[in-house]
Amino acid sequence: MKRLSIYLLALTAFLFSACSENWLDSEPLTGLNGDTFYRSKKDAELAIVGCYDGVQVLYSSGIAFPVLSEVASDNCFGGTGANDDYKYQIMDNFDLQVSPAEVDMLNDNWKNYYKAIYRCNSLLLNIDKIEWEGDEAYKLSIESQAKFLRAYCYFDMVRLWERVPLLTLPSSENLPQAPADSTYALIASDLKYAADNGSETVEAGRVNKWAAKAMLARVYLFYTGYYGETELAGITKAEVLQGLEDIVAATGTNGYGLVEEYKNLWPAASSTPVPADNSLTTTYAGKDNMETVFAIKYNITSDYNGNTDGNHWLVMLGLRTQSFSPYGRGWGACPVVPSLYQAYEADDARKEASIIAITQEGLDFDTSDQRDYTGYTNKKYTPLALPDGQDVAEANDAVNLMIGQFQDYVVIRYADVLLMAAELGSANAQDYFDQVRERAGLDSKPVNQANIMAERRFEFAFEGLRYWDLLRNGVSSAASTIAVSTTVQNAGLEEPKVINAQKIIDTNGLFLIPQTQISLSSGLITQNDGWN
Repeated sequence: MKRLSIYLLALTAFLFSACSENWLDSEPLTGLNGDTFYRSKKDAELAIVGCYDGVQVLYSSGIAFPVLSEVASDNCFGGTGANDDYKYQIMDNFDLQVSPAEVDMLNDNWKNYYKAIYRCNSLLLNIDKIEWEGDEAYKLSIESQAKFLRAYCYFDMVRLWERVPLLTLPSSENLPQAPADSTYALIASDLKYAADNGSETVEAGRVNKWAAKAMLARVYLFYTGYYGETELAGITKAEVLQGLEDIVAATGTNGYGLVEEYKNLWPAASSTPVPADNSLTTTYAGKDNMETVFAIKYNITSDYNGNTDGNHWLVMLGLRTQSFSPYGRGWGACPVVPSLYQAYEADDARKEASIIAITQEGLDFDTSDQRDYTGYTNKKYTPLALPDGQDVAEANDAVNLMIGQFQDYVVIRYADVLLMAAELGSANAQDYFDQVRERAGLDSKPVNQANIMAERRFEFAFEGLRYWDLLRNGVSSAASTIAVSTTVQNAGLEEPKVINAQKIIDTNGLFLIPQTQISLSSGLITQNDGWN
């Protein structure tokens, strides 16, 4: 075992430009423009770091996509504090009438996406102005990374809102919503380019061709499932599967594989308090371990002076204002639905590694300020605390626990590569499926769609995938799976908890477009069905 001081991997911070407030809140360059900046390979490196910085801050305000995705699923309820606003309950119930004034609850999300897209578009527009010194491979790598990051942003947006203005150039022009097919065509084109031209090198915090192949498969599965299509903008199932097989075939050179013990993927699950010297020991595999195909990087250096490098959403998932080392305090979002805890097979190692079972672990948790209390919460993404209760980030000189969390968001793991390939009909489907189950301590099961979807729920619980997996298998099916009538505790009192399937069907599983953006568009943007 090793002593835990802190899990840190710094990512160079580069604030590319100031931002303006307009209908897209896009980001015009001030001081660094296409005529004076995009000249050298050094400029290109600064520009691509600026693109990564834009993606790093996507979830720093609003309701973070990974959190929203879990609230919307059958894994979690909304939670938060007994006296907090009801944004999380709106997402949980797919119903604005829970709190009708929250018409702009996703406005920060909208703005952050377009800021990041602006940076990518600026680099892509000016890429041929750069003197590459004959280094064509480096040029292709930079262009591939920028296109991947742009595709990543648009894939979040098109799943959230479906019809969004589609910008491929840096602009603040007032544009109408594009049809979903147009947005998916750009996403597919960008990811295909990155898959064909990206670097094969595995470098911490950077996108490579393997990440692009894996993300293309994720987009393909969602698009073809949700829309009932057989191809993604001309890209076939066979092409997508081959991309996943390429990743598996290259494991000897790219270093990807399954971490031997599941709990070691997650800081809290792999940490043990040592009260004698107020520390933690850990078996954590570390950031950028062999299973990480793509992650959004965070570090401890966030402040209120323009440095936004920390994981600002992790604190939402901590135990409500209380710590029980190694679990740190937070704001109590995403209480886990008890049926998920009960659904794991008895010997499944992922159960204990994924879920904090409050009573079973003997935690004397005070429910008086907790909404939607179920007795369970997630263990994968939660702050860490030392035995004396101090937040680990603060103990290592973070400004505070709210903005100083440093756990990366692992977007794609190698386990997902295996399960997507199995789902797409690989000749090695049974082997891939069994590798995932064996790591969890389980015996083989037959490979079929139902078993794969169940396995995905247990393997990727609280990683932001479950809701979209449900949705791509049909809105009505998703709605009936998510719908519930039960009881929870609100501020210590038993109250009914009802999620109506019809609300999910009425919205087509999509989310509320910010009213500010509708107003600023002068009628070019309209609200999604079910949210009026």
